[in-house]
Amino acid sequence: MTATFADRPVLAAREDGRYVVVQARAEDAPALEAVQRACFPDLSEEEIATARHFLSHQAHFPEGQLAVLDTQTGRLVASSSDFRMRVDFAHYAHSYLEETGDNLFTTHDPGGDWLYGADIGVHPDVRGQSIATLLYGARHSLIRRLNLKGHVAGAMPKGYCQVADQMPIEQYVLSVIRGERRDPVLSVQLGRGYGVWGIIPDYLEDESCGNYGVFIVWRNADYREEG
Repeated sequence: MTATFADRPVLAAREDGRYVVVQARAEDAPALEAVQRACFPDLSEEEIATARHFLSHQAHFPEGQLAVLDTQTGRLVASSSDFRMRVDFAHYAHSYLEETGDNLFTTHDPGGDWLYGADIGVHPDVRGQSIATLLYGARHSLIRRLNLKGHVAGAMPKGYCQVADQMPIEQYVLSVIRGERRDPVLSVQLGRGYGVWGIIPDYLEDESCGNYGVFIVWRNADYREEG
């Protein structure tokens, strides 16, 4: 029997049951926007995901829209947003708004063999409680269930702003890969098995990462060629 919380199927849960991952619904849209704004105060207003955007995500690819609920309070405290796409690794550079169809996921390809990680955010009030780990686990489970090749995303190197006047982005990312420096976002993703494919200039407007994105890749070891 599938576990449920508040009549919603539970896709993943922390060991103690405090936090559960569910598929996002239309009624979650305002809370999803609130989490987004709390997580990304430096993003431009054009790039922030609002309730309107989250509703569009759900319309195009409901399976890829995840939310984390606090079972003690019922509060929505985190989310992730993904869609399917085909990846041309020889031409990976893109802007966030271009790749996501102005953050509406109109670029979702039902036949795409990769999952694109458009967004993940954990409200600052509840960080450090393994909530992001739950979301990544649920994303990877979805990839395996759909038999996709893996997960790609434009990671935000949010620590780069602290040293941008001292080194180019390439040197910064290499130092993070080597473990010589820790980035609050990229280091965590590398620790989850993602690899760096390349650097994307003008990925988005965010001073904390110098507007750069880092194209990262997680490959599904269970992927099976079909047909």
